[in-house]
Amino acid sequence: MASYHVTVLKAQSDSEAYALLTAQLSALRGQSGVSLSKLEGVGTVGFAKPGAVLFFKGVNFVIVSATILDRAPDESILIARSFAETLDAGAGEIPPLAMHLPAWETAQERAVYAVSLSGLQMFVRNQSVLDAVSFEGGAEAVTAKYEQGQLVIIEFQTPQLAADNDARIGQRIAELRAQKQAVPSAYRRVGNYAVFVFDAPSEQAANGLIVQVKYEKVVQWLGEDPHRFERANRFWLNMSGSLIINTIKATALAILLCLGIGGVFGSVIFARRRAQAALHEQYTDAGGMVRLNLDELVAQPAPTRLLPPGDE
Repeated sequence: MASYHVTVLKAQSDSEAYALLTAQLSALRGQSGVSLSKLEGVGTVGFAKPGAVLFFKGVNFVIVSATILDRAPDESILIARSFAETLDAGAGEIPPLAMHLPAWETAQERAVYAVSLSGLQMFVRNQSVLDAVSFEGGAEAVTAKYEQGQLVIIEFQTPQLAADNDARIGQRIAELRAQKQAVPSAYRRVGNYAVFVFDAPSEQAANGLIVQVKYEKVVQWLGEDPHRFERANRFWLNMSGSLIINTIKATALAILLCLGIGGVFGSVIFARRRAQAALHEQYTDAGGMVRLNLDELVAQPAPTRLLPPGDE
């Protein structure tokens, strides 16, 4: 009879459970002959390897392993999926920081997540600049390797924590340069992120990777939003301005359309009358010139005021 071992590690948060999964996947990728395949519908994120299934869901990191390695893999996946359905989903997604990696759809399969400095330094080795970073306040980090180098993004929960760490990092980089020790290929603060690139072929390539990192933060008010009137007023002004501009554009377009259609019809009618006039021979007593008959416009003198014939 087939038997399976189910190992469940309960973390403090969804992020920590995801960090456990990515750390285990990174270790497996370093082993020769181990192939990993991503699974759909097994936990929040799940992977299968020969003889085992790994996934995380909510605060749980789970490994389902078969006691017999040549056991049909579909059976392990079925057991893992059934067990995952009994677990709380938590947020139901990977940490948002991981989705801010450049080309994250493909990078997430080789990314490693960390919720502590020691966890990060396990996968970013021999980089003394990281000693200046503090994970106090709930900082989290993600790292992934690209052609341009190894990218590290550390997210701090408040602007103050980000500013304090940025100052310490800048000071540490200056000290390492003075001591002629290794420094990051590039470093930049992006919002509440501290972004590093290590082992890049050039500073230009490292900066090209950093500029692809975008800081996005969603702010939600727990009580009444103090800026709701400003947003409503701005929306009304934008809507009114758009309405006025669109009205002017429509009016100008209508005028141009009327002028264009009138010009076309007028030209057609004028050309038609010219053609009709050319077909008829006109009589003139002015040597081919048009004579204006102005006789009727001249006022005739009254007969009573004229002298009779023969009177002088």
